[in-house]
Amino acid sequence: MPRSFDTKSPPFDRLSEEEATELVASLDIGYWRQGETILLRGAPSEHYHVVLKGAVEEHDDDEHVVAVLGPKETFGARAVVHGGAGARYVACEETLTYLVPRDTLLSLIHANPGFAAFFYSDLSRKLAEVAKGDERQGLEGVLRSRVSEVRFRPAVTVAATASLEEAEARMSEADVNSLLVRDGARVGIVTRTNLAKAVIVAKLAPSAPVGDCTSWALITVDEDEFVFDALIVMTRHNKRRLVVTRGEETVGILEDIDVLGLFAGNSQLIPGRIERARSIEDLAAAAADIQSQVERLHRQSVKVRDIAAVTSDLNRHLFRKLFALVAPESIRTAGCLMVMGSEGRGEQTVRTDQDNGLLLAHPVPEADLVGFRRDFQGALASFGFPPCPGNVMVSNPLWSQTVDDFVAQLRRWVFTPDHDSPMHLGIFFDAVTVAGDGELLARAKREFLAMMAGETAAIAHFAKAIDQFPGPGGVISSILATVGREEPIDLKKSGTFPIVHGIRSLAIEKGLVETSTVERIQKIAESHLFDEAFARELSEAFGYFVELRLRSQLRAHLAGTTEGESLLRPSDLTTLDRDLLRDALRVVKRFREIVRNHFKLGMF
Repeated sequence: MPRSFDTKSPPFDRLSEEEATELVASLDIGYWRQGETILLRGAPSEHYHVVLKGAVEEHDDDEHVVAVLGPKETFGARAVVHGGAGARYVACEETLTYLVPRDTLLSLIHANPGFAAFFYSDLSRKLAEVAKGDERQGLEGVLRSRVSEVRFRPAVTVAATASLEEAEARMSEADVNSLLVRDGARVGIVTRTNLAKAVIVAKLAPSAPVGDCTSWALITVDEDEFVFDALIVMTRHNKRRLVVTRGEETVGILEDIDVLGLFAGNSQLIPGRIERARSIEDLAAAAADIQSQVERLHRQSVKVRDIAAVTSDLNRHLFRKLFALVAPESIRTAGCLMVMGSEGRGEQTVRTDQDNGLLLAHPVPEADLVGFRRDFQGALASFGFPPCPGNVMVSNPLWSQTVDDFVAQLRRWVFTPDHDSPMHLGIFFDAVTVAGDGELLARAKREFLAMMAGETAAIAHFAKAIDQFPGPGGVISSILATVGREEPIDLKKSGTFPIVHGIRSLAIEKGLVETSTVERIQKIAESHLFDEAFARELSEAFGYFVELRLRSQLRAHLAGTTEGESLLRPSDLTTLDRDLLRDALRVVKRFREIVRNHFKLGMF
């Protein structure tokens, strides 16, 4: 019985203790000489392999090496489960592998759905099972967060001699539901409910001192304690709020709704902060809240698609309020503020480049337009939205002009394209209105789709940008074949962009009005260009790339840099994630072929 077998590595970490014991008891060890073929493509196998020592090359149909598997990595699942290996596997040095008997593997697959998910042939089912485990880990992560990570209320204090009326005014001014009350060295707490009961039930006069209805028995929790401990204290004392301390200092008040906000995020509170903003400085604080929300939701294993939906909605609230604050009357009445790119598609997570524009129903005073361009872009930059490298911003006159002039510009991009035309058209097609007259954007989109209708060559020229960034290694990834010594994968260029742009090209051809990539995939599947199963695979692959990119972005954000936020080294991934990445890259490869064939891109 091999004692060194690691049952904590995927997919074996999903086995129960009893199942893991059964697995280990069944293992044997195989030896393979350098250059020896372990599995032939299409051949069945009586064993599932786990590399113990050495390395194994995975060869595709054309005998390209698409992966090199090292210790703890697995292969041969298709040969066991589906009756034929998906590739040829060759020992590239002297190699030992653990041999998992076919009967043992199939027994565990049938008994354990989480374990079985690793062997499903489609990416969507694998990711669905992985998500179940992530949700459980996310809950545990929340409970083990520190109280300091919760957005609790600040400590606002009044004297015990202050009147009930003054205490109510102080609460309203500070936007809090409770106050700390000081009476010499003694400290207590009073809530809005306490004030109401004092006046309505106890019949105290509004001028009565607040000390008369104060609770002097404080229940506290230190900010370094776990949220789990705070919940226990609340339950034990039947309290909805605790006083938060930092050593001997009182720093705030933690309410049960604040803890709920840590589980579900505080997205429901941020729009109120945005609407109450009276200055750019007020909005800056709300913008920081949005960024914190992304990090919090990701720690809780919320699906990246849901994070993007929440973030995009909050950002649009932010842009709308900023427009109201800085746009002069002439632009507010004649303008349409639009966001584009990932922001328009509702796929934005971590704050990235500004992609926005302004359409005008008619010309406005030049001074108003110049001032708005400067102030709007400057405010977003101060919030942490970096300028767009392609200059797709309201500060660029190309993206802030009358709708008539803009439609004329669209016509030039379509019929006399230059190098940047496909990029400009793609960014615009993803646009949505966030403030002002939405009919201006709707008109521009109608005109654009009318221009493209029947223009097979123009759409194909647009679609050709799908090959702007070749996939890694040209197949699945020669990058994956050198784990530990590899060049990083650019998740945007190799993963999200080919899907986004290919689907965008098909959406233009079909005149679709949907903006999100997933919605477009579903609509295109209805036209039978590809089937529902592949549509599901493509959507899940897209979501997985976005998830991996979000992880990289958050790591870069914590490091205080934006460099490499789309880059990923496969050696930084778990074995399970590398397996999912290979599956996702295969889906992209197949989708590229569908788009190339559909638009006959080989002719260009």
